[in-house]
Amino acid sequence: MQRRHFFAHTLAGAAALGVATVARASLLTLPEPVTRTDPGTAGPWTPPGVTGAGRPYQPVVTLNGWTLPFRMNDGVKEFHLVAEPVVREFAPGFSANLWGYNGSSPGPTIEVVEGDRVRIYVTNRLPEHTTIHWHGQRLPNGMDGVGGLNQPQIPPGQTWVYEFVARRPGTFMYHPHADEMTQMAMGLMGLWITHPKGRHPWIADVQRDYAFLLNAFDITPGARTPNVNTMLDFNVWAWNSRVFPGIDPLLARLGDRVRVRIGNLTMTNHPIHIHGIEFEVTGTDGGPVRPEARWPEVTVDVAVGQMRQIEFIADEEGDWAMHCHKSHHTMGPMGHGVPTLIGADHRGLVHRLQRLVPDYMVMGERGMADMGAMEMPLPDNTPPMMTGTGPYGPIEMGGMFTTLKVRRDLPAGSYRDPGWYAQPPGTQARPLHPGAAPAPHGARHHHGGHGPAPQPAPFDARKPHGGHHDHH
Repeated sequence: MQRRHFFAHTLAGAAALGVATVARASLLTLPEPVTRTDPGTAGPWTPPGVTGAGRPYQPVVTLNGWTLPFRMNDGVKEFHLVAEPVVREFAPGFSANLWGYNGSSPGPTIEVVEGDRVRIYVTNRLPEHTTIHWHGQRLPNGMDGVGGLNQPQIPPGQTWVYEFVARRPGTFMYHPHADEMTQMAMGLMGLWITHPKGRHPWIADVQRDYAFLLNAFDITPGARTPNVNTMLDFNVWAWNSRVFPGIDPLLARLGDRVRVRIGNLTMTNHPIHIHGIEFEVTGTDGGPVRPEARWPEVTVDVAVGQMRQIEFIADEEGDWAMHCHKSHHTMGPMGHGVPTLIGADHRGLVHRLQRLVPDYMVMGERGMADMGAMEMPLPDNTPPMMTGTGPYGPIEMGGMFTTLKVRRDLPAGSYRDPGWYAQPPGTQARPLHPGAAPAPHGARHHHGGHGPAPQPAPFDARKPHGGHHDHH
């Protein structure tokens, strides 16, 4: 983590409180902005001491992100956000020019306690004006951050300040309400967590508390800057501006109660699915859900602009997949106009084409799984459509995918990746050897009638001579 000295002469104009001017001398009292560019997951940030920090709480771990430190000033928690261009690594070998806060996109998570008076200084280092809307918060109208409605926009070079009381616990977001289409398409967003000030009947204590934002970008292969006018046809589906295998795993000790907070600032909904456990939705944008209103689920649909908070007991050891269940959202950049070639016979065609185009290869005649292993030429700064390797080969996923790793021997409070899970003998799917399968019990009656069981219709498919390897 780095600290940058913020000098008064870098400001192009006067600061403002809401819409009121603040004396220039007061700029010298600004909290020093803290920046972080590392795309890894930072450990939980616990405020120093207890006095002034509110009731002890389980700090949030932002997946591939971090929590913004604050300073206490006469009983007020003060934060400093700097809106600025950043470079974000989505995965090794793939980075993009984005807009973010304090060196990262999404910006740092803000954590406070219910009842805190909060003061947030916002410095605009973007090439155009901006604002910040505190999504889901109860606050004075003049602090809601909609440019032109609640306040003038913040011009480039100026620092403005927002101040309000965190009135209710929950999971919230912050993002601009000025040139919103461009600024959010460029990655300008962040998370806000308000912890309860005391025991809450609907909010359980947890051992692990994770949070991340769903975001999406349209980045032309080989380019580094998103296309901001895209409406739906995105090709980079990310969690906290990371794509698999760049997304870190969620870790839990066997028996931990785990909370996961998910916010959606993309242009479509995302059904988030976790393998191996059941969970309950324990909170929404509106606050905690009463226990009698919850039900068990394995998939939660997070719509545009929504927050969903889920909780579960990590009682099944292993490496469990966690992903968006829209299959294109677990892929890297792909062309959507490619025809389906399943069953096509390319015998005799490939070698002739390769005389004209030496790098030509056939894809899709048996499906697209070969993409997980083949190494085909790609433009610079472009991830493969399928990427990421597990202990048994290509996982054939990208984009919005990671793992939940549950271990009995994970030390309490540890966030160090334990590596891949080794299944105990006899607990893993295995190939069936010829002659080893017993006849199914009662198989002769399964077709429900007399006489021989119906036979499956014949399937006629032609396989190229020599297999797929002849096509390379």
